[in-house]
Amino acid sequence: MTRPCIALIADPTSPEGCREYLADAVELLTGAPPVRVDSRHFATGGTGRAARHGNRLRLQVPEQRLDFVPDVVLLYEIPPHHRRALAGFQRVLDSHGVATLAAGPEAWRTATEKNLTVERFLRDGIAQMETAVLSRPSAREAADVFERLGRDTWARPVVGTGGSDTFHVTTPAQLERAAVYYAERDTDWLLSRDAGNVTADGLRHQFRVFVLGDRVVHAREHLQPATDTPCNTCQGATAVHLSASELPPRLAELAVAATASVGLPFAGVDLAVENGGVVFEVNVQPAFVDGERELHAVAVPYVQAHLDALAPARGGPRPGLTASA
Repeated sequence: MTRPCIALIADPTSPEGCREYLADAVELLTGAPPVRVDSRHFATGGTGRAARHGNRLRLQVPEQRLDFVPDVVLLYEIPPHHRRALAGFQRVLDSHGVATLAAGPEAWRTATEKNLTVERFLRDGIAQMETAVLSRPSAREAADVFERLGRDTWARPVVGTGGSDTFHVTTPAQLERAAVYYAERDTDWLLSRDAGNVTADGLRHQFRVFVLGDRVVHAREHLQPATDTPCNTCQGATAVHLSASELPPRLAELAVAATASVGLPFAGVDLAVENGGVVFEVNVQPAFVDGERELHAVAVPYVQAHLDALAPARGGPRPGLTASA
């Protein structure tokens, strides 16, 4: 049987390095490396071309001297602020029936823009901490929300990454600084009630749950000694890896429901066990942090799902996952 041609389309400006895990997974599963493509060529204004080739999709990237017909497209490691520029390309993938889990632009946008995530969770009854969306609020408006949320809150931008622009806000002075920070960057922001997700040992903690289709494939607990700092590994949190069976069942169910709510076939869901289980956010393209472990626990199943969707993609989507949902 001929090896499938797999395109790995990613943004090389991203520091996360997910594309290396995915390239390794492709080679493990197929015996050949993927064709690597700079995603910026297919963003709005890019010179990449995607056109019908019989009943297939032909990709041309003059700058990379590429002209090929992929069987599978892995579209991954696209920074949040760059995703909307790829909406047109996602629609092309969808209309050509390519085997991909890139989802559609609506799902990406719903998960990327956290104000839309909050609205979707409210619609679908997904448990979350009480949250207000703010757009250049007056000092009085911000103070009123702060009081209503119990004066122990977290501020985060509507679109962000890595937690570097997220703040624990417990005083009026911190609230003012956060408001100024977001106003200077001309971004809307969210203020959420603190979940009280601190262990008996005094560590801030939360879970990152990797969902593929309707199942959990891997999970991590993030432990953060600096309780005023987000539980991101890039902000100093330690990751403790868990198998799907070690995750509390309520969190597994909640992670799968949250992923379905925003319309993604694959995601990394951040949530806490406190308050009966609450979701913080759904990551469209969660980062991998631990070499061999997450290569095999997450990257390989993710690529395998594309291969499983390959044959049905030529005649229709595979049940449970979508060829391009």
